[in-house]
Amino acid sequence: MKKIFAHRLPFKAAWHNMRYWDYYLVVPYLVLCLTGIVMVYSSSAGIEMQNGGSPTGYLIKQTIYALMGVTCVFFFANIPMRLLRTRPFLKYSTFIMFFLLVIVLVIGRAVNGAKGWLSLGPISLQPAEFCKLYFILYLSDRMARARQRGTHFLETSAAIGPLAFAGIFLLLILIQPDTGGFAINAAIIIVMLLACDIKWGYGIGAIVAVPTIGYFLLEKAVESGMVHGGYRAQRFIAFMNPFGNASGSGSQLVNSYYAISNGGVFGVGLGNSIQKMGYLPEPNTDFIMAIASEELGLVGVTVILGLLLCLICRIILVGVRSRSLYHTLICYGTATFMMVETFFNIGGVLGLLPITGVTFPFISYGGSSMLVLSSAVGIIMNISIRQNEERLQMGHPFVQAEGSGR
Repeated sequence: MKKIFAHRLPFKAAWHNMRYWDYYLVVPYLVLCLTGIVMVYSSSAGIEMQNGGSPTGYLIKQTIYALMGVTCVFFFANIPMRLLRTRPFLKYSTFIMFFLLVIVLVIGRAVNGAKGWLSLGPISLQPAEFCKLYFILYLSDRMARARQRGTHFLETSAAIGPLAFAGIFLLLILIQPDTGGFAINAAIIIVMLLACDIKWGYGIGAIVAVPTIGYFLLEKAVESGMVHGGYRAQRFIAFMNPFGNASGSGSQLVNSYYAISNGGVFGVGLGNSIQKMGYLPEPNTDFIMAIASEELGLVGVTVILGLLLCLICRIILVGVRSRSLYHTLICYGTATFMMVETFFNIGGVLGLLPITGVTFPFISYGGSSMLVLSSAVGIIMNISIRQNEERLQMGHPFVQAEGSGR
């Protein structure tokens, strides 16, 4: 572990670096976090009071998570990027990730049919969330090193280990079963493979093979009794015919429709949602955007989606501008993470996809999601700071050559 922290962290230069901060990243991020705090409080206060709890309980927790997230952004924006590529860091990260994904299957807490949460006193961790950032950092390094050797990643024996780890981790996530987490992590891997300049035949093969293999393995796990398929089956039934099961498995989706319908264009006003008062389960997590639609209307939801789109587009632009494949892959992986997570959440709320339990980035209640997303934003900020420094000092529009020590 000493090798990991042997590099001097340049926090003395942190305030100096703020003059180079990318405010096209910072502003949407902060506004989304603040919006999330407001919406978590609005969606949870009423039902908590009905159940005899504190109306500010979730507000306080989400505020703490958001502050921790901002701290993560500041921390990762100011550490040397080479620290994230050291062999000890990647080795220990792989070991810890494997340990968490295994231990959660043994002693994890089941939520909505998935045994994916580790309870650590007052807090809970979701290893599948941290796996997303792990894949982004680990695979970016492996793929970039293959490029430095002048080869395609999948055409070298060096790809065997990373892809084996990826396959094992995806399988462990699937066994929980967390199909949403599996799909997002698989999407991150596939997009990064495509962005690594591999042959399109490999990419198309991966796009077809990964979901097919995942579905096959999940079916076999259900048949063997390793995974209980009842809850997953009920979600699929609700997706196919929600109003035919309105009093049972389809109640979430039906009440989501009611919330969206009630909101209309301008909404019923912040705090005035009806569906959050016991009609829509988990209004502050999976279905928080249904409550946002009811209270803020189409206009409010469009603003939230617009902010997230600005953030994602900026991340992609930072990746496009970089000359470092490592940095480019980190940006593309992070953008994929946010886009697919948003697509799954909105798709579930609108009934376009089966409900997968995927949270909405920065808005839904949850510490694991906030910390992972914020850490990713901080790393992107780090890359953008280096670009801005070079551009302002040298007047060059594109920056950060492969192999830069920073």
